This record gives sequence, C-alpha cells and structure tokens, in this order.
Amino acid sequence: MDETGRELRTQVCVVGGGPAGLTLAVELARRGIDVVVLEASKHFNRSFRGESVSPDSVWLLDRLGILDRLGGAYVQMHRFEIEDSGRTVLHADFDRFPYPHPFPVELPQHTLLTTLAEAGAENPAFTLIQGATATELLRDGGKVTGVRARTPDGETTIRATLTVGADGRFSKVREMAGLDAQVTPLDRDVVWLKLPFPYDSWDDHTYRVRIRGDQHGLFIPTRPDSVRVGFNIPKGGLKEIRKHGLPLLHRRLDLLASELSDTVRKHIRGWSDTSMLDIFTTVVPRWSAPGLVLIGDAAHTLTPILGQGVNHAIIDAVTLAPLLEEALPGGPAALTDATDRFQRAREASVARSRALQLRQERLFSLGGRIGGAWRRTLYRTVDHSERLTHKVLAGAYFQLQKPGERVAKVQQDVHG
Repeated sequence: MDETGRELRTQVCVVGGGPAGLTLAVELARRGIDVVVLEASKHFNRSFRGESVSPDSVWLLDRLGILDRLGGAYVQMHRFEIEDSGRTVLHADFDRFPYPHPFPVELPQHTLLTTLAEAGAENPAFTLIQGATATELLRDGGKVTGVRARTPDGETTIRATLTVGADGRFSKVREMAGLDAQVTPLDRDVVWLKLPFPYDSWDDHTYRVRIRGDQHGLFIPTRPDSVRVGFNIPKGGLKEIRKHGLPLLHRRLDLLASELSDTVRKHIRGWSDTSMLDIFTTVVPRWSAPGLVLIGDAAHTLTPILGQGVNHAIIDAVTLAPLLEEALPGGPAALTDATDRFQRAREASVARSRALQLRQERLFSLGGRIGGAWRRTLYRTVDHSERLTHKVLAGAYFQLQKPGERVAKVQQDVHG
C-alpha cells in the first residue's frame, strides 16, 4: 500500500469494522491482499446487542485460528428452551447434534472485534483506521474507485480496486451507491436491558424464550455474569410505553420471568438503563456495482431471532475472500464475476434464515386463546420428535457443517 499525504492506495477498502468487515480484512491480508478498514468508532469497547455466535461461525472462527485466541472469553450454550404460558413446550440439547462444533456461543462483540483487529495487525497488508467516516464514494464513470473519509488525521482519500460496504443495517455505502433496498418493518420492536445473572434460579448455558399470549421475551446469558433481556413492544410504541413509567416495564417482565422481578426493580431505575432495537428486514436485490460489493447487514438485514446476524456476517466474509483472491489480478470483469458469484453463493442461505425467523416472528405474535393453543401444539409436536427438532434448528445453526466432519475441511464447502 502506498501512502502520499492524505491519500491512500490499496487493493480493497472495507467500510465498517464489524464482524463482517474485520473477518474479511483478516482473510484478505492473510492472502497477501492490501486492505484498509475504515471504522467509524474510535474503539470497540462499546455496547453491542449482537453477541450470539452460531455453531457454523464458531466452526469458521476455529478454522481461522481466532477461537484459540479468545481463550475463555465466551460461554457455550448447551440448551435452548421455549416456555409458553408457564410450561416448557420446546427444548433442545445442542450436545446431541453430531457436528464438529455443535454449540452456539455468547461472545462479547468488543472482544471478538479486538481479537480480529489484533490478528489483522500482525500482517503488513492490513490497515485499520478508527474514528473514520466514509463521506463520499469516488467514481470513474460508472465504476466505484474508492472512498473519501473523515479521519482523525483529516479528510483522507482511499483509492481502491474494490470497495466493500460492511457498514451495517443502516448502510451509508449502500445508499451512496444507489443500490435498492426493500425494507420490511415487522410488527414489533424490542426493548433490551441487561441484568445480573440469576444463578440461584437459572444455569448460564441455556437460551430461554418466554411467551404469554402475544408477549414474549428473550433471555440470553452474557459474559461475564449478566443476562441480556429483550421483550417485544408494538412497532413504534416506545414513546407510549414510556408514558406509563417503569412500573409497566416491571409488570411486563414479572409476567414473563418472575424470577427476575426483584433484580429488575433494583437495577433498572430509569429508561436510560434500556435501549430499543427497531426490528425490520432488508432485502437488497443486487449486492454489488462495478468496483463495489456489500456484505453482512448492509446486504441482508435479519431479525434478532436465533442470532443470525453475526453468523451470516462471518460466513459472508469467509465466502468472499477466496473469490476476491482469485479475481483481483484479473481486472474489472473478473471482479464483477466474483461479486456476482458471491451473491449467488450466499442468497439461498440468507433466505432460509430469513424465512425461519419470520415464521418464528408470526408464532410469537399470536394472541388469544385459539392462537396461543395452536402455537403451543405446534411447538410440542416439534418437541416430541428429536428428528424434527434437529431439522428445525439445523436450518438456522448447521448450514455449513456436516455430521462427523473434521474442522479442517471447510474451504470448498463454504463457497464451492
């Protein structure tokens, strides 16, 4: 990479230093490809919601040598259970899945990102600029040739053979590139909060979903000693709920998880102790333009159900990297072919996860006696068949791994 004043020249410029962008950058640098990552935040030590890493991505992180670097920073999830109206209607034990890595993990995202950045920094082809905001796409005719960005060192021009938009669900790169996005709001938003983990009531290796009527909550063990709680509210309904004050929040959680009642009242003393996630999905018909490609949430925003955002971000990166290694020496036509192949390789998998999530969203929203009874019957039917339980969860968690397969054999299965 050549540097002249405030202009950088590189082969690949990645806008966004999240799981997708940093994983891709590490993989490219290891292949000897010069890559610059622009990350808007000045540090990774901030609050994230997406800390669930699916088994397939754990498998990939192992292959990339990142899992060993993480040490004991993550916790494996051994079980998954849904409780409806006070009774368990569906459960699964992940140790009964015959895959190399059967367990999802909860991993603080700042730890994952810091570890990826450290791995990248060991390679001279890798450059990370934090506190950098992309403000404009550079163009030569109809081709994107890089970005202009505000950085701690002033305005910087990064000229790149390929620009990658990895800047999340509200992607500015996607907007600046003029790529269409079909945004579908769901009927709910989610209020998130974090509490001390109730070790006297729960084990910290189980995902819990609690449902009563059309109310539901997600309860996710989080390192080092917390539980993340997300409960549904009507779309755009935060202002109305806040008008009723914290007692309404307390009552909602009393209904879903009475074990947490005292803890909620002690630790949630104001709405500033919570955050709200706007729930929507985004379908982008075309993920690329000449000189540019989107990955992760910028290409396909999913919902929080079953923690698929980080999973697909990592798989995107590992799929795209070898395609770019092959295509970069071949010029613009080869790059266009590679980005098209990337979308074809990934679209069906993303669509399956989205369909599974939307089915679950519809089930969660069912209210009334008949709707609730139908939902419970469906879950119990799945629960009574281990084969059916495995089939349903495998659609979310095990799209890459093969039963009994060794960790080392992955390359051709990811993108071939």
